[in-house]
Amino acid sequence: MTTHVFRGGVVVDADGAREATVVVEDDRIVSVDPVDSDDGGADRARAADTDSVTHLDGAYLAPGLVDAHVHLMMDARPNPSANMDASTASLAYQATRNLRAAVETGVTTVRDLGAPDDIAIDARTAVDRGVLAGPRVHACGRNVVMTGGHGHWFGREADGPHEVRKAVREQLKAGADVVKCMATGGVLTEGAQTGSPELTPDELTALVDAASAKGVPTAAHAHGTQGIENAVAAGITSVEHGTYMNERAAEAMADAGTYWVPTASAVHGIVDNADQGTIPDWAVEKGEHARDAFGDAFEHALAAGVTVAMGTDAGTPYNRFADIPHELELLVEYGMTPAEALEAATSNAAELLGIGDETGRVAPGLAADLVVLPADPREDETVWQQSERVMARGRFVNHMA
Repeated sequence: MTTHVFRGGVVVDADGAREATVVVEDDRIVSVDPVDSDDGGADRARAADTDSVTHLDGAYLAPGLVDAHVHLMMDARPNPSANMDASTASLAYQATRNLRAAVETGVTTVRDLGAPDDIAIDARTAVDRGVLAGPRVHACGRNVVMTGGHGHWFGREADGPHEVRKAVREQLKAGADVVKCMATGGVLTEGAQTGSPELTPDELTALVDAASAKGVPTAAHAHGTQGIENAVAAGITSVEHGTYMNERAAEAMADAGTYWVPTASAVHGIVDNADQGTIPDWAVEKGEHARDAFGDAFEHALAAGVTVAMGTDAGTPYNRFADIPHELELLVEYGMTPAEALEAATSNAAELLGIGDETGRVAPGLAADLVVLPADPREDETVWQQSERVMARGRFVNHMA
């Protein structure tokens, strides 16, 4: 058994901030003792046989970030569809690089929402076995799309409720943690109408029904209002992007308890780099239109009380895994407080993935997914971009193979 103690710092998570000593044994947090509590004696007894101690000197100890929407096989190139002929091996190498980049920046859990050939599912296994360094991975396998629909080059094309059920069952057989579908068109598929519905209400209902039979959550890429409402009515667990969400759609999501994963980094990766001249003109045009609507979507979601979970769509144009913590800054720019952004990026995202009892907070019994920050992230969301040390499941990142 390996023991590590964090001393002299402030623990901060969705439950607030408190000065405490944190003791980790192997991959678990075993105690979080307030510095002035009587439990300090037990901590000192453990410390006598401690393998290592980190003296925080007033720094903040936060839970690792959870990114609920990434694509491990993507490399942030200006036009992802240009990579459609890449070999499985080359995509796997990129996934390996992305996993390392994510964990080094303080991301200890990711949810991959679409990759071909079981790449993300295999990456999950490799991380769990210690073959690869990286965050824990939740994976959907291949996302379910209509024939020729958004992202069809790495999705599982299916038409009609019966085909959709079969497509879902294939992903479940492969070991998917979540089932992802494309309910509307998207920005990065040429010819697709960003907000227009693609899968029908009956197809979405069949998808949720097939996934629910195995107790597996669902996610729907949905930009347009009708697609969002179709997804909510079908019982989808989370809406991804939600760019054109109106007041009615936001209220429907709040009433149903549907999570929203905004992925602000995705649209900003496109519009903020349009002057590079490398992103296709059709993608820039759609991205700028989406950006113009995004502020209203945030206003409606926050007013309605929609639960937000952080996700970045990392891997899309100029949206690098090493920059994932920047998403919290964007969440604040769009109206959340730094404390709300912290919650979205830790406990909310963990609960969406169904692992709120595993990670997302700093508490006894949870995984030792910890990030040392120089200042209070409840007051300054940019400190997530300045992580000083990262521990993923009880191992410091710079010690991982």
